[in-house]
Amino acid sequence: ADRAVLFKTAVKEIAYRHGIMATFMAKINENLPGCGGHVHQSLWDKAGKKNLFYNEKDKMKISEVARSYLAGQLYCLPHILPLFAPTINSYKRLVEGAWAPTTLTWGMDNRTVALRVLANSSKSCRLETRVIGSDVNPYLAMAGCLASGLYGIKNKLKLKQPATIGNGYEDFSNGVLPSTLIEATRQMKASKIAKE
Repeated sequence: ADRAVLFKTAVKEIAYRHGIMATFMAKINENLPGCGGHVHQSLWDKAGKKNLFYNEKDKMKISEVARSYLAGQLYCLPHILPLFAPTINSYKRLVEGAWAPTTLTWGMDNRTVALRVLANSSKSCRLETRVIGSDVNPYLAMAGCLASGLYGIKNKLKLKQPATIGNGYEDFSNGVLPSTLIEATRQMKASKIAKE
């Protein structure tokens, strides 16, 4: 998070010196894809030697810990969306077909879902939370990812939802994300999960 803030500040300062105004708006033009701030996550043992998301024996190469972490994020996401999409402009990015998710979905190396799992090896196995835009506060985004993933582990949530294969924009099986800041904010304000 420190590095993300330093990067954004540096880009703005360098751009200013060259007479350019840099922006990290989530969507600057409706005809172009938005600007993501995706957060990649993995959990490791205390020694930092074993990736706890990876399971060589599993068909998808992901562990039960990873599945609970995924389940926690899927469950909590609609309750904490303003941590990931904090401005009115954020929701202009979260539209169908613009490489930003609109549904509560996960998949293996699928760029149309909210949570993309990459499980190529024990060193690189991770989860990418793709909802997050470039306009986010990185500290809040990372805290939201960790809190919701760890909520899934703590509560032993099961990942009952199958991985989305194909177009995630068309998979409504687990619901959709709130489509406006006011809707997301109201949902978060009333949520016991968000408070927790």
